[in-house]
Amino acid sequence: MTARTQIMVAAMMAAVLGTQLMAQGVTTNEPAAQQQTPATATKRVIVVSLEDHKLALVEDGKVTKIYTVAVGKPATPSPVGTFTIAHRVMNPTYSHDGRVVPPGPNNPVGTRWMGLSIPGYGIHGTNVPSSIGKAASHGCIRMARKDLEELYPMVEVGDTVELIGERNEETAQLFGVGVKAAQPASLTAVASAAQIPVTAPATAERTVNPATRPGILTAAVTATFSSLMFAGSL
Repeated sequence: MTARTQIMVAAMMAAVLGTQLMAQGVTTNEPAAQQQTPATATKRVIVVSLEDHKLALVEDGKVTKIYTVAVGKPATPSPVGTFTIAHRVMNPTYSHDGRVVPPGPNNPVGTRWMGLSIPGYGIHGTNVPSSIGKAASHGCIRMARKDLEELYPMVEVGDTVELIGERNEETAQLFGVGVKAAQPASLTAVASAAQIPVTAPATAERTVNPATRPGILTAAVTATFSSLMFAGSL
């Protein structure tokens, strides 16, 4: 038997032995194929304390950002309840009572719009930056431009939004403020901050009738969002 034939026979015997070992459940020293672990989607909840004029972004149970915002004034309060981000628009066009304001520094809703699942309300910018930190809007949540443009790419359509009317122990801890009295805790967002699974209710609690507001979101929302008309969403 030549040396070449001996090498070929040895290789064949090794292959047969390896097959037998695998059939018996015996592992070899060769590295096993790495398993692909599916990526887990980030669970985001936007929590707004109307009493504290604060907005927090909670991701996977951890507070990642807190911003000072403007909320609805007493005559036109912000709605209270659990909602979702319904659509997002960059550089929106504003329209109300025949007045049309194109994107730019004079646009009342600023450079970004994140509309909520309750029609006519959203999280947006403002051309009155002095209103931030106050109860000054028609019910929407206003943000400073820098904060708005930082938050906008961090959220997606479908994210949960909690608008909380009265401070309680959980929101006081979330925003680092005092609490007047112990209020019952029923907030899915704060539950998320405590690393408890968040389940949004099927229907949102609404304490404000959109029909009573001075204008609502009037234009149909399209997939392109190239130009969206707003009416009274401030």
